[in-house]
Amino acid sequence: MSSARDTNFYYSFVLLPTEKRRAIEAIHSFARRCDDAVDSGLPPVDARRTLAACQRDLDRCYASRESSGAGMLPQTRALARAIRRYNLPRQLFDQLIAGLEMDLSMTRYETFDDLSVYCYRVASTIGLLSIEVFGYRNHKTREYAIRLGTALQLVNILRDIAPDARRGRLYLPLEDLRQFDVDPQSILEGRPAGNVNALMEFEVQRAREHFAQARHSLAIEERHSLRAAEIMAAIYWQILASIAERKGGMFCGPVRLSPWRKIRTALSVYLGFDWYKDEPEIRRLSSGRPQ
Repeated sequence: MSSARDTNFYYSFVLLPTEKRRAIEAIHSFARRCDDAVDSGLPPVDARRTLAACQRDLDRCYASRESSGAGMLPQTRALARAIRRYNLPRQLFDQLIAGLEMDLSMTRYETFDDLSVYCYRVASTIGLLSIEVFGYRNHKTREYAIRLGTALQLVNILRDIAPDARRGRLYLPLEDLRQFDVDPQSILEGRPAGNVNALMEFEVQRAREHFAQARHSLAIEERHSLRAAEIMAAIYWQILASIAERKGGMFCGPVRLSPWRKIRTALSVYLGFDWYKDEPEIRRLSSGRPQ
């Protein structure tokens, strides 16, 4: 597992108050542990065994609401503390695990509706858990968390087409590939054939629309408490811009932002600057009605 400092999440929650930061770190540590189970190359039976162990740890966390939590590993105790302090719903963790289990049985998605279920489970659930820690009052904040989670996961999918292909996974909806005459097997073999540039432009635009719909759902009075989420949005928006510049270059190496650029972005959002202010496209989409 890479250091937390190597992840995009680090730059979004490092400026949180200590108690909230520890809770978010505990949530993401648990999610990362589950994710590693399915992405580490373990045989499916062993990956499922690891996920089952994660489920048992959840059982201990929720049982510890009525006990001291003695005998737990430190990371499990930290998660139990976050669950107890912020009353985190168990079903969101269960849905997260169910989404990661999809990676053990599904390597293709026929439609975007199918993919949306996966995105909700592995990403939007994290957003919904996070806003419980951040605190919110406006009910539309839940829609923000769901939309932003989907947007972030779509960026992950576009960024990781090549490494996912090497694992035999293809997350781009097959209906989209047919629309642009792109052979799925050609992507899996690392030599994409067909109208790849147009396909990538289409997928980038879809991700942009989810960013815009998320922003449209974020009430002005919630922006201060949700600065950590907005830092994440800003970082991923820049990654998406880099992906768009490559167009069909999905096998040209990983897309990354420098640590300095992430720090600058985090400080800018923290100080109240709008990361989307110079983006006419997202402003236009944000003014429309969410789909």
